[in-house]
Amino acid sequence: MLDNYEEVVSFDGQNRFTIQARPGEAHGRPGWDEYFLGIASAVSQRGDCVRRRVGAVIARPDHRTAGTGYNGVPPGAPGCIERPCLRVSKAERGEEICPGYSDCRSVHAEANALLDANRDDCVGATLYCTDDPCQGCLKLIRGAGIARVVTPHKEMNP
Repeated sequence: MLDNYEEVVSFDGQNRFTIQARPGEAHGRPGWDEYFLGIASAVSQRGDCVRRRVGAVIARPDHRTAGTGYNGVPPGAPGCIERPCLRVSKAERGEEICPGYSDCRSVHAEANALLDANRDDCVGATLYCTDDPCQGCLKLIRGAGIARVVTPHKEMNP
């Protein structure tokens, strides 16, 4: 697709030509942030929360995946798709929902990604997440030695 290119730079008369990519679009390839956010988006689709789906990917400094996670109940427990979500059930009954996440059975995507990763791979790594981490997850991220957090909305240093 020539849409990904700025111009034909040269034509040598033997049907060979050189094209120059736009800055940041080396032959239409996504940058590392876009690449890992795309993986985090795909991972989020595994989530079993009926309220929202979040995905997270931890990428080592050498751009290798160290861990992935999505929001969902711990392994072996019935998820919100199988058993009604406690928060949704309370809201439907008109009961008060606790502030924070004490009513939620799910483990956050960021926490699951950290659980999936090797501790040594987290130090200096980047965590990509489809949503902004909560304060509880930011504490875990800092404690694990993650150097950078990237979401579709912003980039931060935990």
